Amino acid sequence: MPAVMTSAHNRKKQPELVRRLLLDCAAKLAIEGGFSAVTVQAVADGAGVTKGGLFHHFPSKQALIDAVVQDLMVQIDAEIDQAMDQDKQDYGCFTRAYIELTFTDRHYGIGSPHVGKAQALMVDREFNRMWSVWLTGRLRRHAETDADPMLEIVRLAADGAWMTRVICDDHEIFQDVEALRRRLVGLTRRP
Repeated sequence: MPAVMTSAHNRKKQPELVRRLLLDCAAKLAIEGGFSAVTVQAVADGAGVTKGGLFHHFPSKQALIDAVVQDLMVQIDAEIDQAMDQDKQDYGCFTRAYIELTFTDRHYGIGSPHVGKAQALMVDREFNRMWSVWLTGRLRRHAETDADPMLEIVRLAADGAWMTRVICDDHEIFQDVEALRRRLVGLTRRP
């Protein structure tokens, strides 16, 4: 046995921390260059682990990408819940939280510098499936407060604004994003 061990052998094992580093690194690569930029080597290098270390946590690149998407969904859920907890009015509370997420999320909201790169998520079938399941579940869960057809129109308008921002290179497409957000939120309040 060698007298000097590598730092990986001496380092205290922290599997949850390593897993978190791998997820964060993969998410950063996906934001910056799409899922094609998420290579095993790039993620391992970015997280400071070996490829074997990556495969210890995720048996394949696809398993890693699926975990990144799942992690994103958990984060979205938490942000929606937090916004709803702070809302004082029941009617439309999910829709208002959804608008806030759509317009202000630091990673994928309309104002985010990464929103244009979110196209990688839009073409990922697993993400689309998970998003559909998530949204359907949320709409069922909040049917008492958010089933009004007007609220559906507002959510679809928010989606349309987000989609327009993702696919258009012209950042001048929205004259005033904040004014649009306020108008949509205003439509979620009972007259």
